[in-house]
Amino acid sequence: MKKLFLTGIVLTSILFTQCKKTDSETVNSDSTESAESLKSYATVRLETDLSHLGENEKEMLKIFIEVSDIMDDLFWYEAYGDKEELLSKIPGSLRDYVEINYGPWDRLNNMKSFVNGFDDKPLGANFYPMDMTAEEFEKANLHDGKSLYTFVRRNEEGNLYTIPYHVQFKEKISKAAELLRQAAGLAEDPGLKKYLELRATALETDEYFESDIAWMDMKTNQLDFIVGPIETYEDRLFGYKAAHEAYILVKDMEWSQRLEKFAQFLPELQRNLPVDAKYKSEVPGTDSDLNAYDVVYYAGDCNAGGKTIAINLPNDERVQLEKGTRRLQLKNAMRAKFDKILVPISDILIDESQRKHIKFDAFFANVMFHEVAHGLGIKNTINGKGTVREALREQQSHLEEGKADILGLYMVNQLLAKGELEGHKEDYMVTFLAGIFRSVRFGASAHGSANMICFNYFQENGAFNRTAEGTYVVDFEKMETAMNGLSELILKLQGDGDYEGVKKLTEEKGHISPELQKDLDRLKTAGIPDDIVFEQGVDVLGL
Repeated sequence: MKKLFLTGIVLTSILFTQCKKTDSETVNSDSTESAESLKSYATVRLETDLSHLGENEKEMLKIFIEVSDIMDDLFWYEAYGDKEELLSKIPGSLRDYVEINYGPWDRLNNMKSFVNGFDDKPLGANFYPMDMTAEEFEKANLHDGKSLYTFVRRNEEGNLYTIPYHVQFKEKISKAAELLRQAAGLAEDPGLKKYLELRATALETDEYFESDIAWMDMKTNQLDFIVGPIETYEDRLFGYKAAHEAYILVKDMEWSQRLEKFAQFLPELQRNLPVDAKYKSEVPGTDSDLNAYDVVYYAGDCNAGGKTIAINLPNDERVQLEKGTRRLQLKNAMRAKFDKILVPISDILIDESQRKHIKFDAFFANVMFHEVAHGLGIKNTINGKGTVREALREQQSHLEEGKADILGLYMVNQLLAKGELEGHKEDYMVTFLAGIFRSVRFGASAHGSANMICFNYFQENGAFNRTAEGTYVVDFEKMETAMNGLSELILKLQGDGDYEGVKKLTEEKGHISPELQKDLDRLKTAGIPDDIVFEQGVDVLGL
């Protein structure tokens, strides 16, 4: 199947009035209030050298694209509902932006509506009835209500009930599983073959543990395929429900070899975390991989709004404690964001005296160790509140991203001191600050909120200074002190399962100040893209 997604140069959104959803047959483009661009996306071709792949592997890529398109359809339902019904009402000039956002809500602008006829996005997306309250859900005490893999629906009597994903999506899941088994039949790598077979069964049963273990055990595969309901960011009501997505990846063997050594340092880094021993008592799994890939296809959750450039999976705490996680760096997508976004941002907001420290290798390492840092800290609360995910509910996602941000920088600092990482501390710290400016433009997403908490904490502790010219200068000694302080704060909040504490932290620091907003507006005026979209598919890959 072919899917050439969102070709063009830079796509812009148009702000429409916000109101309740209507049944009008079309959205009237004459109702435009402002033609000013809100968010822009630079187009990137997702391609890589496939000459080293065999014919079976190339056929597998085609099958993976078919499965990915099914995941894309499932995510549309989870994020919005009836995709075709919506698009039939959207004028052509706006349709691309609706497709980027998988609905009429701007993912880089706090999920606000940009289409006439819609309020801001419901916190529960389409996982729950729109009229359901959190209190009603809790009182219902539903069987598998908090499962990652169920929808909550209302029957004719008005009562809530659950329906598993594999039942709701039975026809499309059956097709996806059949295709995965076809791909497994072509796979020559035994680890990949086993994973694909088990993943097919997992889609049909909503039981993912065995396939996650098989994915962790893969070591020699050149192709990788991440597929299924994985992240819970889309559920902003509770953070319970996982959303469907897919990545198709081709391993960069040379870069992967460069990264292999870092996994061995995880236990030592865990022991050295700047927090009391009880908050680091868990031992991270050591069967962890660090690998670099070129990504050749995105679909579903990972393709919505801001694009993922690194992956840390599985999310299942049982797998993490037994095996660890795999950290996948999406090198070509990362390079695109560095060249098209981070460097231009630095030319405006980083003081000229420190721009020499903006380097791709530092950006790559900061992103990589962000993913590695997800495996550090604690997965289960120390006071009987269950897992951190359960205790913090919808507050978990952004705090976990904040933990990964700050512990990633901590890991870089530790490895530099050990002589295990090349470069200079100044490169990583200045590039880290520039990365915050890039990510805070993601609005109230988990990553956007996490970066704002970090930015405001750093600013309050003098980690950087803003000059009279509106540029930023890092104070390296104070940034290191602030890094340790924020690391300790977040690890304690997680270990204590302190829901109210996280809410307070977010309310106090998870916002963009007027001064920072003016600086971000300068980026917009300069035409710097907010993120990227892709030309992707069999034609782009030459298949």
